Amino acid sequence: MEVILLERVAKLGQMGDVVRVKDGFARNFLLPRGKALRATEENRGRFETMKTELVARSQTLKTEASGVAEKLNGKSFTVLRQASETGQLFGSVSPRDLVGLISSSGFTVNRNQIASNTPIKTIGQHNVPISLHPEIETMITVIVARNNDEAERIARGEDITRLREEPTEAEAAVIAAEAFFEPEAAESALAREGGGPAESAAPADKA
Repeated sequence: MEVILLERVAKLGQMGDVVRVKDGFARNFLLPRGKALRATEENRGRFETMKTELVARSQTLKTEASGVAEKLNGKSFTVLRQASETGQLFGSVSPRDLVGLISSSGFTVNRNQIASNTPIKTIGQHNVPISLHPEIETMITVIVARNNDEAERIARGEDITRLREEPTEAEAAVIAAEAFFEPEAAESALAREGGGPAESAAPADKA
């Protein structure tokens, strides 16, 4: 489908450009969000009458976005989530979560302005781009941690993820079972888990 862009769209073109895009992209994104018109003869004429107003509106929005970007750029936000010892979240921090986080700090953003569509799934410090206007982008820092102390350590640059040192519940059960049925096997299992080399059993006295 050919459309007339009503504003600058990244990787497509500038306001007024006539571009060919996939039908689904036009119907689901460009047209309903007022970013483009179908490139019909009627709409070509309509665009010319709208052009002055569109340019003025774009400039106003750009000025407003620039002011927000200046205040938001480099700002850090903390999210507390449950996670495994290796830092994998039990869930994720979605773009929708980030909108709520930023909005609660007094900044107005929407889901479409979160430039990253990939949810955050690990503990740590993450840089997230925010597209406030087709020509204005800023960057925030999101610190994901299990508690406030951990968040402070991450902010200082510490790597708090570590490999687990204790056996899992399943591994502990196996060791316990081996200890009951085969004591020597249990000693070997403990040795494998870092408990030190198993001692050799004393030979039985010969009859």
